[in-house]
Amino acid sequence: MANTFRLGTRGSPLALTQAGMVRDALMAAHGWDDVEIVVVRTTGDRIQDRALAEIGGKALWTKELDRALLAGEVDACVHSMKDVETIRPAEIAIAAMLPRADVRDRLIGAESIEALPQGAVVGTSSPRRRAQLLRRRPDLRIVLLRGNVDSRLGKLAAGEVDATLLAAAGLQRLERHDTGTPLSVDGTLPAPSQGAVGIETLAGGPARKFVQAIDCTATHLCVRTERALLAALGATCHSPVGALASWQDGTMTLAAELLDEDGTAHIAGSMTGAGGETLGMALAADLLERAPSSIRRLFGG
Repeated sequence: MANTFRLGTRGSPLALTQAGMVRDALMAAHGWDDVEIVVVRTTGDRIQDRALAEIGGKALWTKELDRALLAGEVDACVHSMKDVETIRPAEIAIAAMLPRADVRDRLIGAESIEALPQGAVVGTSSPRRRAQLLRRRPDLRIVLLRGNVDSRLGKLAAGEVDATLLAAAGLQRLERHDTGTPLSVDGTLPAPSQGAVGIETLAGGPARKFVQAIDCTATHLCVRTERALLAALGATCHSPVGALASWQDGTMTLAAELLDEDGTAHIAGSMTGAGGETLGMALAADLLERAPSSIRRLFGG
């Protein structure tokens, strides 16, 4: 490991803000004077006109950062955990997570989904958001909208779409606290791991113990449970799935929903337990057993 600890990150404003949060936490935990932030440009940042599922999925956010970590160019990498593939290389470990922020989606462009005009155009690249919107409002027209927060809000301001959905956590970290209307998780379950910032290191490298010092145990267990659900479902970037794990008084509650592409078919459920892989696998099995074929064909991949 180099004398100055090096954090790899994407270069978007949100990614840099999150890397700064990790830097500050590491410096406070260890009394360090400095942590270097190293920007790594990813394929997902370069290609903005196609859906992720068409061009390689979540690996477009991670593969260049993985390469830098494995090559020893950085000591750790910072990720939005909802963008990290469920199955990771054996050489890489999710060493820590910061305390989770607001897990909800925010609707920008209207006070509520019901308040959107008939036939309104809503921009999103998320199969989950698309299916959830169409389940409630089949009249809506959903179009592809990618890019960082500012570019998506710019397209909304320019009238390219009538509304869009963004993660509340990202907006808050960018100090856009009043942008949009939060959607209750009771009606709109978030993406698994939404609101969580993770830090990866080499599984056997010296950086791992330094990063573990800033781990939020409750967040880590909740996200591990949600990721276990995804793994057991065989979910891909094409799979519309919402999930949220909540840890309280030593008990984990995991809620999830699966949909088909246009929200016509929907199955939901929840379970409680100790959390982790066992709970995620159990709920996945229950959902898939009850799901119609139009949903099951989108999973198992």
